[in-house]
Amino acid sequence: MSLVVLLLAAATPAAIGDPAQETRAQALDLEIRCVQCENEPIAQSTAEIAGDMRALVRERIAAGDSDEEIRAFFRRRYGDYVLFRPPFDARTWALWAAPLLLGGAGLAAILAGRRRRRAAAVDFVPEEGER
Repeated sequence: MSLVVLLLAAATPAAIGDPAQETRAQALDLEIRCVQCENEPIAQSTAEIAGDMRALVRERIAAGDSDEEIRAFFRRRYGDYVLFRPPFDARTWALWAAPLLLGGAGLAAILAGRRRRRAAAVDFVPEEGER
């Protein structure tokens, strides 16, 4: 039992003494993606590199870096992928525009399908014997 407690204590980064700074660190831990787990924030990942990244977040906060500086540090080190919300710039515009473009294409396809159905629909004309 004590071995499990020691392993959990080693995997958890040391908390920052200031509660406000610890809150900032926990918020950043949810915004930064684990580079090994890929779709998991470093706050939830059990990978060793995620633990290192959590510790690095706390070190940078203790050194006085702002949240934006910490995000920029991880972005420079690991690329745009490491942030769950990458910044809008020339390289990421397609990522941000894709939902709008796909939604617009879907809406256009639905409207075009409705127009075709209306144009193809022929008014029912009863035959001579049914009049």
